[in-house]
Amino acid sequence: MGECGSCSNGAGPFSEGKELVEFVYGAHDGAIKDMLIPNGGLNAKCQGCGVSFSLKTFVGKCPKCGGVHAVSPPRSDNAENIQFAGVDYKLPEDR
Repeated sequence: MGECGSCSNGAGPFSEGKELVEFVYGAHDGAIKDMLIPNGGLNAKCQGCGVSFSLKTFVGKCPKCGGVHAVSPPRSDNAENIQFAGVDYKLPEDR
């Protein structure tokens, strides 16, 4: 993915946890968050409640508890790279 204007706050595509979720959410003025992950998405396990779900876009929520998860495009080839924002985290549109 290389350098981008969204990286100026110190966070980047290799950040972890909430920092990665917020980076991907805001990257390229929000254009990345709703893009489909190649190959149909990633099989994920919610890091909040443990329910299995499919992360189809680069930022997504657990269908059971609403836990926010994200993966950055350069790391989207492996479900182990999915990051969790935390139990009580809400996306800006949900606040």
